[in-house]
Amino acid sequence: MKISILDQSHIPKGATARQAVAATVELAQLADKLGFTRFWVSEHHNMPPVAGSTPEVLLAYLTAKTSKIRLGSGGVMLPHYSAFKVAENFRMLETLAPGRIDLGIGRAPGGDRLTAALLNPNNSFNEQEFIEQLSDLQNYLNDSHEPGSIQARATAIPVVETVPELWVLSSSGQSGLFAAHFGMAFSFAHFINPVAGPQAVAMYRQRFQPSQNLKEPQANVAIFTFCSDDEEKNRQTQAVIEYRFLQLETRGKFDPVTYDEIKDVTYTPAEQERLRHNRKRFVVGTPDQVRTAFTQLASDYGVDEVIAVNAAFELEDRNRSYELLAQVFELQNQPE
Repeated sequence: MKISILDQSHIPKGATARQAVAATVELAQLADKLGFTRFWVSEHHNMPPVAGSTPEVLLAYLTAKTSKIRLGSGGVMLPHYSAFKVAENFRMLETLAPGRIDLGIGRAPGGDRLTAALLNPNNSFNEQEFIEQLSDLQNYLNDSHEPGSIQARATAIPVVETVPELWVLSSSGQSGLFAAHFGMAFSFAHFINPVAGPQAVAMYRQRFQPSQNLKEPQANVAIFTFCSDDEEKNRQTQAVIEYRFLQLETRGKFDPVTYDEIKDVTYTPAEQERLRHNRKRFVVGTPDQVRTAFTQLASDYGVDEVIAVNAAFELEDRNRSYELLAQVFELQNQPE
C-alpha cells in the first residue's frame, strides 16, 4: 500500500504561523526520507489557526528542500483563479521538479463565502463554469486547445516536456464525475465526509474516460490520522480532535486548544451524536491499529493509496506519528 501525507500547516497553541510553516517544511523533508509517496499542502482562507493559504508558493520552496517525494496541492481551489494562471504556476513547478508535481484541484471555497468573493468577485460557484475551467486547465497544460480558439492564441509559460499529475478532489462525489469525464485522477476527502466515498470512487471508475495524461483510473482516499505507541497520548489527541470538530461545526471556530483545557468538557446528547459521526473521519491509534484501519479503508474504497491528513498538534508528536507509519507499512522497502 502507498501512504501519502496532506499537511495543512496548523498553528499549535502558543505557536506562530512562521513556526507552523517551518514545521510543514520539516515534515516534507522527513516524508521524503521515509519513503512516503506524495506530500500535499492545502489552501485555506480567513482561518487564522491554519497557515496554509497558498500551496503554489509553498510548493516552490519544497521543491528545493526535497528530492524524491511527489509534491502537490491538496488542493488549489480553482474557482478563485484564472485557469491560465494556475497552468503557468504549475508549469513552473514542473520545471523546478520534473515528474514530481501533482496539481490537486478543488471546487470548494476553502473558507467562507465572503473571502471567496474577495478572491474572485465574479465567482458564482456555477458548476458549468468549473467544468469549463477544468477543460481549459487541461488544455493549457497540454497545449491542446482547439485551433483558432481564443485560448489557443495564448501559451502557458514556461513550456515544459512533462505535465503535472491532475487530481480532482471531492468530499461529495460530484467532482468525481468531472474527473472521470476529463480522464483525471480522483481523491476522496473521507476526512471531511465519511459517507458514500466508496460509492463515489466506484462511480468514478465506471465513468472514467482515458485522457492524454491518464490511461487508467487512479484514485486515493484521505483521512485524519494520528499514530502513537502511547495509549494515553492517543486518548488525549482524540479528545482534542473531537472537541475541535464540534467547535468548528457549532461556533464556526477552529481555535487551537490543549487537552488540559478541554478534558472536563461534557457534551449534550446531540453533541455526542455528532462525536459518533465525526469519529469516522479520523484514525487514532497504535501502529497496528492504524495499519488495520488503513487496510480496511483501502479495501472499502478499492484503492491502493491512503493519504494521512495530519491530526497531531505538536511537531514532535507529528513527526513521530509519521515515523511509526513508515515503519508499520515498511515504506523504505517499497520500490521507488
